[in-house]
This record gives sequence, structure tokens and C-alpha cells, in this order.
Amino acid sequence: MDQTVPSISPINLSSQSIKPTAVLPRDLWSAVLQETIAEVFLTMVGAAVTTTPTDAPLATAQLTGIVGIAGAIRANFILQCSHTASTKLSSQMLGIPSDDPDSRKASADALGEICNIVAGYFKAKAGMGDTCMLSVPTIIVGRDYKFHSARMFDKLELAVAYEGEQLLATLEIAR
Repeated sequence: MDQTVPSISPINLSSQSIKPTAVLPRDLWSAVLQETIAEVFLTMVGAAVTTTPTDAPLATAQLTGIVGIAGAIRANFILQCSHTASTKLSSQMLGIPSDDPDSRKASADALGEICNIVAGYFKAKAGMGDTCMLSVPTIIVGRDYKFHSARMFDKLELAVAYEGEQLLATLEIAR
């Protein structure tokens, strides 16, 4: 029996319409990140999410997706969630039931793809489209781990409510 996992195809979020004439001021970045996350989830996952600024850590993180941004800014986009949330993400992205074994197998890839698209779309909307590059997504899977960066960063943290699950989205911007 073939055990291949269906691939997750990237999609164009019409970056043609995202052409700011200048880099937006940092005080607007939290709103841009909130809007970007909502748009990416609606387009890629087919689910409406709400985002609110937070300073409370996510207690149930079992997967952490990270995409680096380098160029005009140095930053990391980080999305943390539970296994349940990541399985729901892959299920909805692939259009298969969440109890399908392929949904669980693809959960880390789905989280990485969401991180990649949010980071790319954010840099475009903030006015840094071609002046920044993205890293390949990194996924950390486990229990009872703490993620921290070695450098000093300013952080924009957002709680993301998705299908009854809580995710934590963070944009770390190097000082």
C-alpha cells in the first residue's frame, strides 16, 4: 500500500496588489501581521481566525514553525501550536478528514507552509518584498520544550484563535 503523503501546493495570494511605495513604520507592523495571518488562514486553510496581541506564552505548544527573514530586516516568524491544531491545519489544507493518517503525517509540513506564506506575505505588505529573502521553514516537534532566540529581538506576539485551538504567532525583529 502506498504511504505517500499528499503534497501541499503553495498558492498565490495576489502579491501583485501588494506594492507599498515605502516601508511601513514599525508601529503599523502588528496590524499588518494580524491582517496577514487572517488572510493566509482564510485563503490556505479556509478558516476564519481572530488575532489579538498577547504577552502570555502558549501552554500547549507541541510544534513550532520558524521562517527567517533576512535583508532589509532580520527577523523570524514563529508559529506555535498543539498537535491537534497542526493536524486540523493539514486536514483543511489537503481537504481530507483530520483522522486520516495522511493528515497527521503532513501536519509539520502544513505548519511550515503556513509560516512561509505568512512571512512572505508580511514582508510584501510591509513594503520589503524584494529586499528580503526567506529561509526554509524549520519545525520543532516535542513536548515540554522552550524555544528562545540567541539574539536580542523586539517581539510582536499575537494569540490566534483557530477552530477552538490557540496558536501563538510571533514576529521577532532584530534590533
